[in-house]
Amino acid sequence: MSTRAAEQEAYYRGIRMVRYDLLKEVAVALAVTLALTVVMAAVLSSPDIQPETIQSWSQNQPVDFVTTATGELAGTTTSAGYGAPYNDGSGSVQSIGFFSPQAWAGVHEPVDPAQDFVLKPLQAAAAGNGALTTAISQYNGATDKQRQGWLDAYTKALKDAKADSGQVTVAAGEYGPLPAMMANLLQLARAGGLDGYLISGGRFYQTDYTRPLLFMGDGTYLSSLAGDQHLLGNQWGMMNETGSYPGQAWLWLYTMWYQLPPYNGAPNADMLVVLTMLVLSLALVLVPFIPVLRDIPRWLPLHRLIWRSDHSGDQSGPGAITEAQSPEAGGSQGSA
Repeated sequence: MSTRAAEQEAYYRGIRMVRYDLLKEVAVALAVTLALTVVMAAVLSSPDIQPETIQSWSQNQPVDFVTTATGELAGTTTSAGYGAPYNDGSGSVQSIGFFSPQAWAGVHEPVDPAQDFVLKPLQAAAAGNGALTTAISQYNGATDKQRQGWLDAYTKALKDAKADSGQVTVAAGEYGPLPAMMANLLQLARAGGLDGYLISGGRFYQTDYTRPLLFMGDGTYLSSLAGDQHLLGNQWGMMNETGSYPGQAWLWLYTMWYQLPPYNGAPNADMLVVLTMLVLSLALVLVPFIPVLRDIPRWLPLHRLIWRSDHSGDQSGPGAITEAQSPEAGGSQGSA
C-alpha cells in the first residue's frame, strides 16, 4: 500500500461510510425534474397568443385605429407628449425630486408621432395616388387654425363612427382632407404595409419595434386585450414569451411592487420600483458585509437541523478523528 493510501485510510478510520451511487442519484434527479417541469408547464403555463400587430389592430378595431391616428396628428396622444427619450414633452417623465435620469439622458430616440405614424407613411404610399397626394398637400398647406378645426371636428365625429367592410364612416362635416387621409392610412395598415414601414430603419435586420409599440399603445386596443388576459397594472398579470418558449418568471417580483402602496398610486411608480429592486439587489450582494444582515443565520441556526450529527456536541463517537490519526499529525498512531 502506498504512503498516500495509508494516510487516507488512517484519516478516515472509524468513520461510518454509506455506499453512494452518484450516477443513479443524478438520473433520478433528472427524471423527477423533467416530470415536474412537464406537469407544471401543463398546469401553470401562460397562453401562447399570436402576436398583435398594427395590421391586426386595424382589422379588428378600425375605429380605434383611425381615432388614434387622428390623435397623433392633433398631438393629444401619450406618445405626442411623452418626453425623453422620444421628444421634448413631459407627460411621462418620472423623477424623485431633482433625481431624474430620464430627463438627464435627453432625447436620444426621436419620435414625432404626427410625422412618423401618419404623414410620412402616407407620403410613401402616395406614389401613383393622385387623390392622396392632393389630400396631403391640402393638409400641409393649411394654417394651424384650419388643421386644428378639422381635427377637432373629425375627432368629435369619430365618437359615433361606424366600421363597415374595412371602412370607417362618420357623419358629414367640415373635415378637410382628413377622411381621405385616414381611409388611405387604414387601407395601408390593413394590408400590413404600415407595420413594415414603422420598423424599417435602414438595416438588414429589422428588430426595432419602438414606433409600432408606441403607436399601438396610444389606442385602446392593447389595453383591452391586456385586460382580458389580466395583464393590467392593477391586475398583477404577467406574460412574456416568444412563441412557445417560456417567459421571464423573475418579472413577478417587479410586478408585485405595483400592487402595494405607495407604488400603486405614485406617478413615478416605475422609478420607485426600479430603485427598490436596485437597493434589494445590492443588499443581497453585500450580505457578507452588512453587520446585522450577515448575523441572521447565526441567530436562526437552521443549518443545525441539517447537520445534526456535526452539532450534537458529541465528539467521542466513531466519527471522531484524533490528532494522532490526522495526516497532518504525522501518520497513524504507533503502538507501545
